[in-house]
Amino acid sequence: MLVFKDQLHRIIQLPAVPKRIVSLVPSQTELLCDLGLEDAIVGITKFCVHPNHLLTSKISVGGTKQVNYDKIKALQPDIILCNKEENAKDMMQELEGIAPVHISDISTLDDSLELIKMYGDIFVTIDTSESIIKSIKKSKTEFEDFIALKSLKTVAYFIWKSPWMVAANHTFINHMLTLNKLENVFSASERYPEINVNTIEVIPELVFLSSEPYPFKEDHIKEVQTYFPNSKIILVDGEMFSWYGSRLIKAFDYFKDLNGLLYC
Repeated sequence: MLVFKDQLHRIIQLPAVPKRIVSLVPSQTELLCDLGLEDAIVGITKFCVHPNHLLTSKISVGGTKQVNYDKIKALQPDIILCNKEENAKDMMQELEGIAPVHISDISTLDDSLELIKMYGDIFVTIDTSESIIKSIKKSKTEFEDFIALKSLKTVAYFIWKSPWMVAANHTFINHMLTLNKLENVFSASERYPEINVNTIEVIPELVFLSSEPYPFKEDHIKEVQTYFPNSKIILVDGEMFSWYGSRLIKAFDYFKDLNGLLYC
């Protein structure tokens, strides 16, 4: 029997190295593929869009909050991969009746690197996982050198409208903002609070409109500018701020380009 711990420190017992994987988190699905495990993936969510061919080659079992349990059971998975934030608690409890469930819990870059190492150990892709970790660390170090002399700016990071919602403290997004030397004006709040855009006490220098989960577009900039007439409104790639797997290799190059917009 193989014994592992997930990021909630739960014990995961596996009779052998998993050969059939159901992944219910898009960024973790992408990570699996970059670990060379695409052939082992048997089930994904409808939001697992990277690599973009997966939705036509794998079975979609639902979303991140609701899934078709019968579909998952029919896939006979050896392991089901979830995330504390993205997947519903009652759903994960139900899934434990089908197969062992590994739950990630990501708030920082170190948490991300820990997860990549865990997958390397569980799926015996240790060399590849170490290579990905090394690449992410190298990209981060190069970005830190790049941004070292930049001045601190204040920001609000919007993830939803109707109601308006932002990313606040104890989120991976907030951690990535900090790495970009951006001070979140909602850092005194927790997680993803609803806010009243008419009563914000501290007006940020920058307002980021994320591409996900709400698909903010160019036409939203003018609307948001009415609430923040003196702020710079920028559309940002939400995957670069919230996907915490191998996408991080690309994220820091994206942040370099983004910083060119912030200081022009």
